[in-house]
Amino acid sequence: MSTDPAAGMRVVLATDGSEAAEVALDLAASITWPAGSVIRLVSAVEPMEAALAGAWAPVLARDLDDQLDELAVAAREVLEHAARRVGPSGATIERAVPRGRASTVIVSEAEAMEAHMIMLGSRGHGRIGSMLLGSVSAEVVDHSTRPVLVARVPRLTRVILGTDGSSFARAAEEVLAGWPIFRQAAIEATSVAHLGLPWTSSLALSADVPSGGEYGEMGSQVIADHQRLADEAARRLSQASLRASARVVEGDAAAELVRIARDDQADLIVVGTHGRTGLDRLITGSVARNVMHHAPCSVLIVRTPPAVPD
Repeated sequence: MSTDPAAGMRVVLATDGSEAAEVALDLAASITWPAGSVIRLVSAVEPMEAALAGAWAPVLARDLDDQLDELAVAAREVLEHAARRVGPSGATIERAVPRGRASTVIVSEAEAMEAHMIMLGSRGHGRIGSMLLGSVSAEVVDHSTRPVLVARVPRLTRVILGTDGSSFARAAEEVLAGWPIFRQAAIEATSVAHLGLPWTSSLALSADVPSGGEYGEMGSQVIADHQRLADEAARRLSQASLRASARVVEGDAAAELVRIARDDQADLIVVGTHGRTGLDRLITGSVARNVMHHAPCSVLIVRTPPAVPD
């Protein structure tokens, strides 16, 4: 199976019939997919084991089996509707109705397919079990090693790439450069310089605290470094035959990316992530997660696999 997106992209598109899922369908339908692309439509039927724990288990089991069968029928209807919406895009359409926890089966389907990307809505309350309840998209981002596109608008014409010189940002840049679906997009490589305060009450006693002039020079150097990073990213994207420009702003990375997307009416923010989960993520924070939750547009999160320790 070819891994070259130019030879055809493989995409898992999760849907549950909700309004949010419809946006993801509209986005998929608007994309010019390269020849040979395959879109696997996935609609999960959630398990109901928790309801089977009591004394009424034998009776409930029969009822729940019937309900699961009904949900599977509804899921297939949702997929037929989705296939009609996405079919004209030119990609080959596959369908899957797996039973299991939504985020788990979405990730599993993507792994089995060796998908280039997972697409899903940001939030939804569909008639087959509220598959895309916001937390599902977050869980998919946490657990998938594949890029995940959380759809909020049905187009990909104006794109913001968050870049900071890290290997994670470079991976996101390489996705933009390598995927044919971005050939017609205008891309702005944006680097956010975070300039801290020159002193705090705890630092005031230290002889190593820079003077105001020294701090100003440090800030100027930080901005210059970020400008270089943005310019280099834009140049590499231009060399890949994409329309790219560069921008540097000051402030919190996630907040500024969200603000720029809102001010510029961008369609998509693309960010790399280190893939931290659990307590580590809560302690360190995550630009990608904050962007995903607050962006007014779609967000493509590119998670690089963790390095193997020596």
